[in-house]
Order: sequence, then C-alpha cells, then structure tokens
Amino acid sequence: MFKLRQLWFGLLLASAFVTHAANTNSVVWHKAADRVDADVRSMQLWPLLEKLALAAEWKIFVEPGAERNVSAKFKDLPSGEALKMLLGDLNFALVPQTNGPSLLYVFRTTMQNATRRVVVAKPARRVANQLLVRVKPGTDMEALAKLMGAKIIGRMDKLGVYLLQFGDAAATDAALGQLKNNSDVLDVDYNYSFDPPPATVPLANAPGGPISLTLNPPGGSGKVVVGLIDMNVQSLGSSLDKFVLPQLSVAGDAPADNTEMTHGTAMAYTILEAIAQQAAGGVSSVQIQPVDVYGGNQTTTSWFVALGIQKAVDSGANVLNLSLGSAGDSSVLDGVVKLALADNIVIFGAAGNTPVNTPTYPGAIPGVYDVTALSKPGQLAPYANYWPGNSLALPGTSIVYFGNQAFGVQGTSTATAYASGVFAGAMSATGSSASQIIGGMQTKFPVPTK
Repeated sequence: MFKLRQLWFGLLLASAFVTHAANTNSVVWHKAADRVDADVRSMQLWPLLEKLALAAEWKIFVEPGAERNVSAKFKDLPSGEALKMLLGDLNFALVPQTNGPSLLYVFRTTMQNATRRVVVAKPARRVANQLLVRVKPGTDMEALAKLMGAKIIGRMDKLGVYLLQFGDAAATDAALGQLKNNSDVLDVDYNYSFDPPPATVPLANAPGGPISLTLNPPGGSGKVVVGLIDMNVQSLGSSLDKFVLPQLSVAGDAPADNTEMTHGTAMAYTILEAIAQQAAGGVSSVQIQPVDVYGGNQTTTSWFVALGIQKAVDSGANVLNLSLGSAGDSSVLDGVVKLALADNIVIFGAAGNTPVNTPTYPGAIPGVYDVTALSKPGQLAPYANYWPGNSLALPGTSIVYFGNQAFGVQGTSTATAYASGVFAGAMSATGSSASQIIGGMQTKFPVPTK
C-alpha cells in the first residue's frame, strides 16, 4: 500500500549540556578534586550515562546494544575507580580534550563502535508571567482573572481556554496554585515555548527533480484535508499551489519575504511528496490547510499551537501535522488536542531532534501518533529522540524544491510530514479506514530498537 522514496544524507546538530545532581539515584562529580559520590540502585545504562553527562560535563558515546543494570554506592572515589564501579564489565575510554569537554566512550567490543551520542534533555522553557487556563462552561472568566490579579490577553471562548498575563513570576506561581484548586477550572498550566525548527540547507547536486502531482478537485464530502500547524507556507509553484488552501494565521502575519524558504513551506512540500507516492497516476484530491502559528518568529508557544489546532479543525481539517515540539507538557494544550481526537481527527506529532529518551509534546500526548526519524532503513537517526512507545519511524530527510533551488531538510519534523502525507494519500487513494491505514503504517514503518 505504501510507497516512499527514501532520501538520506547527514547533518550535524549541536546540543548543550547542563549540570545537575539528583537526590535519589544521584551522581555528584566534584570536578576540581576529580572525586565522585554516587548512590544508584537498579538503574539502566542509558539514564545513568545521562546523569554522567550532566554531572561531569562530558560528551559520552555508547555502543548500540550495550546494556547494564547498575547498583552502586560510594563516596569520594577518583573518577577512574568510579567509572569501574558504575560500568562494571563494560569497557570504557576517557579521552581528555585540550579545548573542550572530555570524551567518554562506553562499549562492549571496540571503542570505534561507540557511536550513539548521549544527549541531555533540554528543560522546558516557559513564557514569562503567563498561564493557560481552561474553565467549565458558564464560568465568568473576567471575574476569575480579576480575582487572580491577571489580564486576559488571549481567548478561545468556544473551548473555554484563555491566556492570562501576570505582573511577575511570584504572582504567576501563586495564581497557578490557586487555580489548580478552583472548582471552575478544568486545566491550568504555564505557557511553554517551542523549539525553533531545524534549518534548511541548499544543495548543489540533488538527485531526482521536483515532484509532479495533479489535483483532482475534491467533492463536497469525504475530503481529506491535512491541517499543517507550522510557519507560513509560501508558493510552491502553480501546480502544487492548487493543493494548498488559503493561509490562516493565529500569531499575526508573517513578513512578505519569499526569498528564504520557511519550515512550513518545507513541510508542505514533503507532505505533497508523500501524497504523490500514494497517488495513482500522480493524481490526488488531498489538500493542505496551512495555519501559521509563528507569525514570522522563530519560536511559538503552547497558546498559539492550541489556537492553530482549533483553527485547522474549524476549517475542516481531518488530519493534523504537528512538525514542532516542546519539552513542556501543557495540560491545557493536552485538553485541546484531546477534544480534536474526540472528533476523530488523526494527529501526527514530531518526537524531537535531541537524542534523549524523554517525551516531546504535543507528540507524546496519548492518542497522537508520534514520529521519530530514520537515517537509513531500520536505523534511528543519530539526532532523533526516542522513548518507549514511539508510534512510527520514517525517513528524516527530504529534498525540497523552492524557486529554482533544491534544499535538504532534516529532522523528526520531516519524518512527521512524511507520515501525514502517507496517511492522507492512502486514505484518499484507497478509501480505507483510519485504523486500517495506521495499522499498515505501523507494520511498514516500525520504530527500530536502539
């Protein structure tokens, strides 16, 4: 059922580390003295190595398949002895660097096989002094905001969802506690920032050429419309523009600059590429409803993503593509997503481009099909986030033609766009049910083990 031309190339992404010491399952590195305290119990290798990366500020690489259940308790050991206690029968090599952090390689066979980078999860970033709140029908929101000393700066009256602004951090945190105990409040949480999308790279020699796809105008019923919640979508050329419905925006208009391709444009093209590969004779009736949730900025927030989802659903989208993500799990955004799922909207969300095993939202919201990326068939991309329960894994690389230039686009956002396009194209071409198509995709595009 599913055809997908797989295009693979590598890009390097940089990651930042932070220092942290936990009270339980703790590893404390006294860097000046090069001494270590540890208290870990029945801890698997990967989370242990994440703690080492945080505590020692090392870059750590591990051989795929290396495993160990670690239990150790000691105090004031030199780093070499500490590593022996923690890593047991696994081999390791610690390589100091003159102008950077030391490199630690952990392996079963040879050091050269320690290729998977251990990257520490980034903390959730909040928008200062803002809360999202979802209230019961009939709630006097103006009175509630006044009681909290807040100003309503955004509203979705249909869903009872509001964005509140406070004077400072202390007032914000105090209101969060009070609203959690208010009987009129269904959900309340911080407004989280989303990560900037990955950059595109011009390609001098790209294989193949632009996709060819012809629109079969959809009828009044049974239409398949992909809601693309992303940056604004620019012109893809006269033939492909027929597949793109008029742009909607919830974050203000983006600058009228068509010289630099946006992430939304790249995702729209990738969705259409996947649709083309499902379409008999290169003809399809699937359309894309773009919703700009960035407004010309490089980042967006939980609030604008929630607005974008509802705007797409209200405009007739029955498939949603969320090629974006945040470490912050907003309970209010969760609620908006669950309302869309209750309307039988099929949603695909990106797993994230930091190779850790912690969830990225909204992809990790139950009911959303989260998508991680492959670098080649059967192999997770080195940048791809992975956690138990990932739904699908598709190619993380796309070649996009914009103007007269080919661009390489890489990330789990690209894999998500492929997934949305495969699903929408198959639904339009075959008339199969959503559950049948998803079942086929999970068989065709399983998530490989590490």
